[in-house]
Amino acid sequence: MDINLEPHEQKMVDIASEFTRDRVIPNAAGWELEREVPLDSLRAAAAAGLMGLLVPKEQGGQGLSYTAVSRVMEELASGCMPFAFSLVVHNNLTDTISRNGTAAQTDRFIPGLIRGEQIGAFCLTEPETGSDAAAITTEAKAEDGAWILNGHKAWITNGAVANLFSVYAQTDPALGWKGIVCILVEDKAPGLERGDVYQMLGGHAMGTAELILEDCRVPEENLLIGPGDAFKAAMRGINVARAIVGAMCCGIIRNSLACALDYTSKRQVFGRAVGSFQGIQWQLADVATNLEAARLLTYQAALAVDAGEDAAVKAAHAKKFATRVALVDISNCMQAMGAEGFRTDHPLGRHLASAKMAQYLDGTTEIQNVVISRAMFRGRGNRV
Repeated sequence: MDINLEPHEQKMVDIASEFTRDRVIPNAAGWELEREVPLDSLRAAAAAGLMGLLVPKEQGGQGLSYTAVSRVMEELASGCMPFAFSLVVHNNLTDTISRNGTAAQTDRFIPGLIRGEQIGAFCLTEPETGSDAAAITTEAKAEDGAWILNGHKAWITNGAVANLFSVYAQTDPALGWKGIVCILVEDKAPGLERGDVYQMLGGHAMGTAELILEDCRVPEENLLIGPGDAFKAAMRGINVARAIVGAMCCGIIRNSLACALDYTSKRQVFGRAVGSFQGIQWQLADVATNLEAARLLTYQAALAVDAGEDAAVKAAHAKKFATRVALVDISNCMQAMGAEGFRTDHPLGRHLASAKMAQYLDGTTEIQNVVISRAMFRGRGNRV
């Protein structure tokens, strides 16, 4: 698929590829084994220009398209998907502030986010509210020139280390999604407390944690998006993220396939290379076909976002398919390598955990089916 990136966009993809080779791949296994959030590598990513990808150049960013950012994240994920997703969340926050913030907000927050002096996090999900994002119960009340926040946020990527949180909260439950606002909360705000850092099957470089707000007082000027618009902005960001998750899955499939091809070309059994057996060849050929299909769906969705189209269904198709084949195909690459594929000397085990994790990120596979089926049956009345 010819994506036709601008020269400066392709340069950032090349930088991401080099950064992955030099910084991510040598350290990714250690991050997972030590359950480490690699702050030093996040700041190195900032120095490489990878933390202001979507911010316009006039604000100090790279001014990339969403398609180009997807390619950047495909490269980074090929080394470590959790690290890449940490950068996705951070970049999406900078994009949200850049698009919606006042001049004072952009001047105050964007430079530090781009330089990696601050790490950003997106706080929508709650312990009892996952797929039904409009049902959040975190409360925001205006009081004496401030916002008072009370609630509990869950599954916050970068939550363990973030300095700036975009918190989605309800101002009036009677209004439903139209009452939701987005407020920027700094880590030093009184009443904000980091909760548990999650212990998971993988993905610890993301620093996933809970956030607790108890009478958390935030200046009124930290309101980023008001009622009626905040939930729409969150959903738009999620559609973008779904396409990028698809791209990251392409990265981990691609890397797993490369590992399997390399190993099976060298490993000898019964006097010949493992890869010379037709069964292995066809098994890996199926992986290659699924990778091509996943990339087509993914970049079709990203291009639709850049074109200003309603990309919800295309993003749902991309995420659903890419995450599904990633889980199966990485397992097949491991199987082609025999027991060797099960060793932590190789990245396939980490990629397999990431593939399963990807089925939950930014809406489960089931939610993608809801998006797709609603579109299929829209306008059919009682035939639904």
